[in-house]
Amino acid sequence: MDTVEIDAPVVGVTVYPDRARVTRRGGVRLAAGDHRVRVAPLSPGLRRDSIRVGGRGAVTVLGVDVSAWRQARSTDAQVVELERRRLELADELAEVGDTDAVEEQRGEFLTRLAERAGGTYARALAAGDAAPADVAAFTDSVSGQLAESRARRRGLARRRTELAEELAAVDRELDAARGKREPDRLAADVSVSVDADDTEVELELTYLVDGARWTPSYDLRLVEDTMTVTWFGLVSQGTGEDWPECELQLSTARPAAASGVPELSPWYLDRLRPEPPMAASFGGMVPPPAPGAAPAGRPRAARSAAPAMRESVAEVEQGVTAATYRPARPVAVPADGSAHRVSIAVLELPARLDHVSAPVRAAEAHLRATVRNTSDHTLLPGPASVFHGADFVAATRLTTWAPGEETELALGIDDRVRVERKLSRRTESKATLGSTRRREVEYRITVANHTPRPATVEVRDQLPVSRDEAVAVRETALTPPPAERTELGELTWRLSLAPGESGEIALGFRVELAKGVELTGWRE
Repeated sequence: MDTVEIDAPVVGVTVYPDRARVTRRGGVRLAAGDHRVRVAPLSPGLRRDSIRVGGRGAVTVLGVDVSAWRQARSTDAQVVELERRRLELADELAEVGDTDAVEEQRGEFLTRLAERAGGTYARALAAGDAAPADVAAFTDSVSGQLAESRARRRGLARRRTELAEELAAVDRELDAARGKREPDRLAADVSVSVDADDTEVELELTYLVDGARWTPSYDLRLVEDTMTVTWFGLVSQGTGEDWPECELQLSTARPAAASGVPELSPWYLDRLRPEPPMAASFGGMVPPPAPGAAPAGRPRAARSAAPAMRESVAEVEQGVTAATYRPARPVAVPADGSAHRVSIAVLELPARLDHVSAPVRAAEAHLRATVRNTSDHTLLPGPASVFHGADFVAATRLTTWAPGEETELALGIDDRVRVERKLSRRTESKATLGSTRRREVEYRITVANHTPRPATVEVRDQLPVSRDEAVAVRETALTPPPAERTELGELTWRLSLAPGESGEIALGFRVELAKGVELTGWRE
């Protein structure tokens, strides 16, 4: 059975919160008979039991095997750079050697020329056919050329030594870099049976990989009584294979949580049975542990006049238990772990504004927006940046926000709503009958609305709660009556104030102490 390698690039990725499903597609023409079609390289994080094969063509898929795959050349950037540098050094070293050989031949030629010319000039001088000046000029020329050649050879020798040392250093680095284990890449071998010659076969390979995820993030922008929620998806992956610009989908499904429905086990109650006293034979010492037992004490386990800029949003496909979002544009995600942001949805949700203040803690009024999710989207938990108009006011985190649910968002302190809490009366006395002591206080809380619109202010305060029958707490003034109260003494008033209007709350109580009882926990 012959093996045919095909190019099957990534054409689609569905990213889950903790993994991804990758789709590759490629084509080839095959003759009739059985063939093995190889797709490589694949991610080292591929789940072997998740690989599936589909496609088109008059073929029968006989099976698919996943095996280790090695490249002929390393893909490590450091190794590639060192190999390139080594080739450069080797080429330069060879060039130095060639130049030195040429200089050596030049020197030998000049030496032989001087030897032959010496006898010729001697005979010419004796016969009177040559002038001494000509002989001296020739001798000086040959000597100068020999000196220059030898100087060049000395320089080439120095350069050869430098290159050899640098080449040895590169070899050491290359050995160390090659010694680093690169993650194994994988190949998928698809066995097919082709019915007829020259058949066009298109294979589609899908598989799950670990090391990929997407997380939601949000921009929440309040303008008047509308909260604009911009939902982003941050996609990152370190699967070992880069994802080019392709069809990217974000799914809210959680495959790891779909293993089964939880079952209940019996819940037993029993009487506490104390352990028997330690045997006296140990003389009060702790007996040694039984073989295999654990050691003692250690367990076993802005609005603008111009049209507003539009933002692309994703198409959504609602499933039975999850939704899949398809961004409006292809996105490339390299396998470097960096986050790439895509827009999922822009929602215009109604918001109800009010103020909240707890002057017993701080005399400030916090602006609060209560927002109902009127969309069909279930918003997942994630960080959110909150803006009031164009101003950034807070960073918060959204919990799961289902359609129809309301959530509260703090929008910072509003200094235009003034809150003041003052102690208006305080007395401490002894009752006329018996020995009961009394401590009585009364507070006045004033709330003023200096905003240009009506405001609803929720004021929170509290009464002390006794934890002993010798300490009794009696209400003396609660005006107006609170809208809500709890058994722990927490009180809530809701004041509706027109622009420029003020409201007042009176809160008073008395504490009665039995004879000889000292009070703790008091504060004013």
